[in-house]
Amino acid sequence: MKKIICISAANIVHSRNQSTSLLLCEKIADIVREKGIICEIIDLRDSLLSPCIGCGKCYESKRCYYDNAFNGIYESIIQSDGVFFVSPHYAPIPAKLCMLLEKMEEITFLHWWKDNTYQSEVYGIPAGIVSHGGGSDWALKSYKAMVNDTISNALETIQLKTAAFDTEWETGISIGVSKVTEQSDIFPIQEYEWNTILHKLRKYIDVMLSK
Repeated sequence: MKKIICISAANIVHSRNQSTSLLLCEKIADIVREKGIICEIIDLRDSLLSPCIGCGKCYESKRCYYDNAFNGIYESIIQSDGVFFVSPHYAPIPAKLCMLLEKMEEITFLHWWKDNTYQSEVYGIPAGIVSHGGGSDWALKSYKAMVNDTISNALETIQLKTAAFDTEWETGISIGVSKVTEQSDIFPIQEYEWNTILHKLRKYIDVMLSK
């Protein structure tokens, strides 16, 4: 692999550079760069994405007629050798990630509907999925079901290839917190065991690079 894209899907603006999704992307980038691979981080908070309206204008161009932000991200994925989706558990996944996935799905589906042998521009590109949330290890299977599996189902339509971590975690990995503390702010403070997380990320990245 020569280039990896890592997409930070969190919506929370006030977290700025302390966003867990962004921090995980930075850890992934550090690991793949150690291996001589370029990694581009895309923070969806910086993108003015819009929902798909089903107009069908993407059929001819394979691009969204109305959304240049989407088109730029889509081009980056097309030109990559692999992509990571790093997503917190929301309801179940962040809105901008939904917008990104639904537009890639629409472009692929419209062409597949006309020709069932159609291969999308991202056909077979390996995709890693990393989910996280405010719970500890007890919540990880829940994050897998609601976040990883949801994203992986969309990627199957788009024809990206989800990289399994192992036979139990066939749609990627989930990260839990080590400690949550309450303060005067309305948001809890989440702490992570980064050494353990880095070990897990390294193993998953090795799986990705073998695809």
